Amino acid sequence: MSDSSTQLIHHPYVPPAGFGAIPPGVYKASTVIFPSVAALRSRDWRHKTGYTYGLSGTPTTFILEERIATLEGGQFCTLVPSGLAAVSLVGMALLKSGDEMLIPDNVYGPNKVLAQHELAAWGITHRFYNPMDPADLAAKLSPQTRLVWLEAPGSITLEFPDLPALVAVVKACQHAHPDGIVTALDNTWGAGIAFNAFKSGTDISVQALTKYPSGGADVLMGSVVTNSEALHGLVRLCHMRVGHGVGGNDVELVLRGLHSIGLRYAAQDSATRALAAWMQAQPQVAAVLHPALEGSPGHATWKRDCSAAACLFSAVFKPGFTQAQIDGFCDSLKLFKLGYSWAGPMSLCAPYDVPHIRTMPWPHQGGLVRFSVGLEAVADLQADLAQALASL
Repeated sequence: MSDSSTQLIHHPYVPPAGFGAIPPGVYKASTVIFPSVAALRSRDWRHKTGYTYGLSGTPTTFILEERIATLEGGQFCTLVPSGLAAVSLVGMALLKSGDEMLIPDNVYGPNKVLAQHELAAWGITHRFYNPMDPADLAAKLSPQTRLVWLEAPGSITLEFPDLPALVAVVKACQHAHPDGIVTALDNTWGAGIAFNAFKSGTDISVQALTKYPSGGADVLMGSVVTNSEALHGLVRLCHMRVGHGVGGNDVELVLRGLHSIGLRYAAQDSATRALAAWMQAQPQVAAVLHPALEGSPGHATWKRDCSAAACLFSAVFKPGFTQAQIDGFCDSLKLFKLGYSWAGPMSLCAPYDVPHIRTMPWPHQGGLVRFSVGLEAVADLQADLAQALASL
């Protein structure tokens, strides 16, 4: 090798083994090198017994998958580029034309839109059920039902359902479904900390790792976790076929965030409860929705099943305030910035037109604002809310 380009590409130096550090090494690769043709032909990417190509995993992604599985109380984890990708991967892996999916009416909005458009175009039907009424779910199960989505708490309005009761309804009907019915939970809010998804009997738990596991508001990623090797096999096959890869640097950020997830979750939980209780006492507010508040829908179930609550609460304003006034309230906030997502260091807010995004009756007449509480001082956030309320 006389040419320097060849020498650099095929340089023989290998650093000594035995290097130890707190963060795992960050491996980035598309091509994976095999020592022999026999190894190239024999390696099985499906069971993580070796490396074949960047899409099928690296040591770095395998480490994060194992840690997320542990966090969730599961055995098998698959990483995807976002939380929505995790939701869509479950649907693509499990459903075919002629199947039906049942969705809670308060589900994460993009899950609804996916069902109404892409999945519907593929011949997969869907219906919405009331997640606070297991009897409504039981009445809507049909011989075509293959997948039942769960969410705890509901998106935006934060009703906390009786997950064991909903899962029990599905399990009781399994005998009438030759292909079985899979339950899948969006556990982004619980994050593996507030409760163990699999103790409720659910089959699959998905998360937007964008939220609590990352914690930095700087990375997009999702996960699909299960205790079923058969379901994991279906998810892994679909994952490979659609090419859902995640970048090594993004994985590094989530691995770094995981070290502090418990501390951040507890701090934001405490701050959110304090602000939600304070907001509840304000004369402009008709109701505050937060599972840990008495009177919030599903509070008793949350108290029975959970040890913590996340950083979200929603305030319903009294009907006398117009949407323009509520929008003005949001614009008046200084520390709560307008933006989607949550569980990052900065507090956020956004107004929502709940009747427009639900198919079932909404019991409140006033407008709603959802708040995500960050890591700022509670006194500063409360003062910010107070000055914005005064503008109303």
